[in-house]
Amino acid sequence: MPIQTINPATGDHLQSYALLTDKGPNEISKAIGKTHQAWLIWRDTPLNERLQKLQSLAQCLQKNKKQYAQLVTQEMGKPISEAIGEIEKCAWVCDYYAENAANFLADRPIMTGERKNLIVHQPIGIVLAVMPWNFPFWQVFRFAIPALTAGNAGLLKHASNVTGCAYAIEKLFRDAGFPNHLLKALVLDSKDVESVIHHPKVRAVTVTGSENAGRSIAASAGHAIKKSVLELGGSDAYIVLEDADIKLAAKSCITSRLTNSGQSCIGAKRFIVVDAVRAPFEAACQTYMHEATVGDPTRDDTDVGPIARDDLRSTLHHQVMDSIDRGAYCLLGGEMPTGKGFYYPPTLLTDVTPDSPAYQEELFGPVATIITVQDESEAIHIANDSLFGLGTAVFTKNNDRGMAVARQLEAGCCAINDFVRSDPRLPFGGIKNSGYGRELSDVGIREFVNVKTITGV
Repeated sequence: MPIQTINPATGDHLQSYALLTDKGPNEISKAIGKTHQAWLIWRDTPLNERLQKLQSLAQCLQKNKKQYAQLVTQEMGKPISEAIGEIEKCAWVCDYYAENAANFLADRPIMTGERKNLIVHQPIGIVLAVMPWNFPFWQVFRFAIPALTAGNAGLLKHASNVTGCAYAIEKLFRDAGFPNHLLKALVLDSKDVESVIHHPKVRAVTVTGSENAGRSIAASAGHAIKKSVLELGGSDAYIVLEDADIKLAAKSCITSRLTNSGQSCIGAKRFIVVDAVRAPFEAACQTYMHEATVGDPTRDDTDVGPIARDDLRSTLHHQVMDSIDRGAYCLLGGEMPTGKGFYYPPTLLTDVTPDSPAYQEELFGPVATIITVQDESEAIHIANDSLFGLGTAVFTKNNDRGMAVARQLEAGCCAINDFVRSDPRLPFGGIKNSGYGRELSDVGIREFVNVKTITGV
């Protein structure tokens, strides 16, 4: 059965795509074989030539950023201004590795007594990437640029609702001069992913997505004894201490929460506020949330667009209603809209109880949770009382205090007086059920290489 993409702003059908398996029983193996042949060429391509391709890729992205942004907005509903920013960020990661990869991958001499040894970084082969819909270009580039720059090849199993983006990315790499099939989009049913992982020419897998998807794919990779990197869900805790700049804290929390219409793994989700400043913080959050413009994602002034799929909106609303039934109080929003499109209003819940979905689960949409605590110690305890560990933040006018709190928070990323975001220059990833491994920076480019020791040089 073909894949159908839907415009979440209208509910209208966009395009139909045939599954690769519908074209014949051996099509997956044929596709992998083509990527393997491309890799045999690419792995022997001098690094300086690879870096030139990155520069060409960045130029293609900048030249056609409005076209790619429109496709993102059409397929998953991202406000157009954010979609343009996403494409520009993809160009940034290309430029960053073009400037720095030679240093990151350089041979490293180590002396052991009088013997000279060498640490070298070599590509391992094809990396399968199972990617989500919420940042349909950036998530792919976040994996692909360091992996391909290191000399690997990539297979892209993208989320079905952004299949048009998957094909556009494949063509983009080809247009920038990369070998044909080096980054190949595989339009597959999820049940076929396991067979790709077990293919002998696939050497590793990286996943950005749900906790369940990560668990399943990591199990398959483990069985096949293949390296995996997982970036999964988050329930990011933002701590607001009694000495915080309340306006800054509220603005940062709401900006993070409403980014991508609330559909971000590293979006602020649990606002943990000390009781002494609860009232002004709640008031400021209500103001900033109320000011957000909800509407047509193709308009430049839209802050919050639709949820990407109707089933995801239904799940979100159920979590909100269940939380209210368990004692949470809704300060703003919380009502399912009528009319076309999969919209959901910015929603603010307070007095959230520990047994409610808003306390325990990831809410993937423009819904924020306020949890009140008595002091810093309780705030840290509540922040860490989560199965997730992706991002956190702490707000305080005392930077030393902020650093001390940040060191105690169980997460892969922590911001002080700001919100968490990924940056090509910094390692990115989580702990606990948010996954393992790191992307970006010098750390990310070495995730999928053979760190080889050569002795007696």
